[in-house]
Order: sequence, then structure tokens, then C-alpha cells
Amino acid sequence: MVRAIVGANWGDEGKGKITDMLGEKSDIIIRFQGGSNAGHTIINDYGKFALHLLPSGVFYEHTTCIIGNGVALNIPYLQREIDEIVSQGVPKPNILVSDRAQILMPYHILFDEYEEERLGGKAFGSTKSGIAPFYSDKYAKIGFQVSELFDEDTLVEKVDRICEQKNIMLEHMYHKPTIDPKELLETLHEYRDIVAPYVCDVAVYLRKAIEENKTILLEGQLGTLKDPDFGIYPMVTSSSTLAAYGAIGAGIAPYEIKDIITVVKAYSSAVGAGEFVSEIFGDEADELRRRGGDGGEFGATTGRPRRMGWFDAVASRYGVKMQGATEVALTCLDVLGYLDEIPVCVGYEVDGEVTKDFPVTAKLKKAKPVYEKLPGWKCDVRGITKYEDLPENCRNYIEFIEKELDTPVKMVSNGPGRHEIIYR
Repeated sequence: MVRAIVGANWGDEGKGKITDMLGEKSDIIIRFQGGSNAGHTIINDYGKFALHLLPSGVFYEHTTCIIGNGVALNIPYLQREIDEIVSQGVPKPNILVSDRAQILMPYHILFDEYEEERLGGKAFGSTKSGIAPFYSDKYAKIGFQVSELFDEDTLVEKVDRICEQKNIMLEHMYHKPTIDPKELLETLHEYRDIVAPYVCDVAVYLRKAIEENKTILLEGQLGTLKDPDFGIYPMVTSSSTLAAYGAIGAGIAPYEIKDIITVVKAYSSAVGAGEFVSEIFGDEADELRRRGGDGGEFGATTGRPRRMGWFDAVASRYGVKMQGATEVALTCLDVLGYLDEIPVCVGYEVDGEVTKDFPVTAKLKKAKPVYEKLPGWKCDVRGITKYEDLPENCRNYIEFIEKELDTPVKMVSNGPGRHEIIYR
């Protein structure tokens, strides 16, 4: 049985907690795209963790955690993350890395920084983790695949070829120090030694696991609105954030994905630049940010304050449908208990017309939110474990969202802890 867990919006929907929870019942958990540019915050019996590359199932001894071929693999970062969780008392996780994954290089991070610097005020709001340069190189066919680390002749030839190209850009476009091929080769040898114990033909491993009826969880990073095709282009990430890509980024057949759990937040938040129709500002945003998440709405990777907004039914319905959601997990419901009434964005006004369909970015720039206000429940709902025990206005809010999303809300998260969840 293969399930995917993905985000409906800009990321930061609370997928880490839901993945950690579903990990308990999974044999294998796979990261299938992205890199260390976004994080998942997880609170469990071991403490509080911000994971970036490791799948969120690393806290269970019975799971195997896989870095799929679709991931931007930052090898020293992976090792550091393993060491960090082990130093906090977590048993050493079982990790496998696809031999077809590509390696995020130190120069990718530099190019990311240099380009944001060059763009100045027109920058993309990158996390400067090297993601766009990494995927650019992958598709320009000048990336390093993990398998190539173990073929010295290929490696030497490729290092020279890549340095030649990169150094032209470094010297003439960015006016920065060039890359020394000898040093780069040494770095790759170090990477080989770190990653060697984990390398595996993941596609073969997963084929066998599926035959043996293992429970497999595909874990996505960010959400629909950051997808390079279907998101708020160009303020998007560089790998597909859709569950459909899980089949490619892990190396399994598309028809194996039976269940797609799409995570939606009870309000909106986003890190980085880009269109955000239901965004709020000033004291109203500060209050929501301060109360949000666990310890406030700040990026798990960058620590940047997240941009805040009310629930956006237009963006979320689009996000859920593009993921092909079979069910929705609604998170951070407990945060809204302080409000007398809760605005929900139910439409966009674009050029004098109201639409309920999520438009392309050029039209999104002109969109104004159309709100419907729902009565708040004015109490703390943390600790409630049965749906019927929630206040009536709280249930009405969930059911209103469910109707807008046109997808069943099966899980409601009412606190940051692993088991603060209501099943419907």
C-alpha cells in the first residue's frame, strides 16, 4: 500500500507532524523531491526537531527512510542531520539513498547566493540552499549522480568539464572566485565516503517491498502553490511538489499510489515572495503569527517570519484537486480559538468579476479576496479527542471548509503534539 502526504498551499501546512504520525504505521518513508531548502517541525517524545532532508519517519526503529532519486541530495547536510538526531537520543535511523539521486554541490549554494545578490530588489526570495542551480544543472545534464562517485574516470573527466563552464560564469558574470578542479574532486571523494553505506538501487528495493505488501509513505516538501508548473510561477520551487511526481521521484509505478493525504492549514501562511491573495498585515497578522504553529509562525529552515492570511478556499481547493487528494488533514485549528469571527476567502475578484477558480499568476496579481465571515468558538480546543466534543462553531468551520474543498476532511489537528489529532 502506497500513500502520499503532500501540501495544498505554499508549504508550512504542518505535514511534518502528520507524516511523523502516519510513520508509526509505515514500513518505508520516502522523500521524493526538493532538498534542504524547507523544513518540517516535529514534536515527539524525543523533543522538538526541524528536519530538512531526512524523511519525517526517522524517529521509529521499525521504519526504513529513503532519499529518493528526485531529491537534491546535500551529502554533508544529510550526515549532519543524522548525527544531530542521534545526539538527542534518537536511535540511529535506517537510511537508504538512491544511487540515481543527484548531488547538491557547494557551488550550487554559492550560485544561489550570487544570483539573488545580482537580482537585488527583483530576487525570488530563495532560501539560498542551492536548489534552483541544482535542478538547472540536473536538467542541463551537468549534475553529479550518486552512482558516478564510484566511477573515478567519469568523475575526473566531468569535474574538469564542469569547472570550465562554471568558472566562466563565476569570473565574467558574478566576478567571484573560481572553482579549483582538484579541490572539487577531493570534495566528491569525501562525499563518496560519507554516502557509501547508504547507497542502494531504490527502485528495485521498492518493487520488492510492494510485492511484499509493505506500507510505504511518500513525503512531499512544500505544497501545490510552489509547484513549477501549477504554482505561482516564477515564485516557486524547482521540483514538482505534486503527489503524481512521487512515482517518478521514488521510482515506482503511478498506479501504486492509492491514497493521497493533502494537508491544509486552518488559516494561511507562506515564507518567501509571491502572490498571496488572502494575506493580512499589521497587528492582525502579528497576533495570528504569534499564536500560530508551536512557538509562532517562523520558517523551519530560515527562521523568517511567515506571511500570514485567512483561509483561502480558492487556493486550497485548487491545491487539493491538483494533488488528487483522497482525503484532507486540517491542521492548526487550535490557533483560531481567540477570534470572535473568522474571515474565509471564498472567491477572487479579478477585473470586476468574481471567480472561484485559481488563476494564472498575471491574473492573481490583480485578484482581491472576497470574504465570508464565520462565527468563532472563543475557547481552547487542545486536548479534545472526539469530533463531537468540539464546540458547534468549530465543527461548522471545519464543515464549511470541507464543503469548499469538496474533499473529505478525515483528520483534524488541534495541537502540535504527535497525538493531538481528531479522526473523523
